[in-house]
Amino acid sequence: MTTPALLDAIAAFPTHRDVTHCGTAFRVSPFAVYADCPVCGARVKVRAFAAVPEVEDVFDAVFAWMTRPAAADVAADRAREIAADPD
Repeated sequence: MTTPALLDAIAAFPTHRDVTHCGTAFRVSPFAVYADCPVCGARVKVRAFAAVPEVEDVFDAVFAWMTRPAAADVAADRAREIAADPD
């Protein structure tokens, strides 16, 4: 994925994933790998692991980075800057 395509994919990334199991539709986190069906309780795989990196893998790398000491503070500072000047 090229950088412009990756940036577009991140900008358009959904805040939920729609899942259907047992004839029932429900929503899960777009980062969930598995979800539990609210009807039968089955654990359903909702995220693929492809040989080609997917946009979810980019988020996972950022989330992993954010577990480093002080990274969450740096990320929060940047988020505030972006919110103050969204252009």
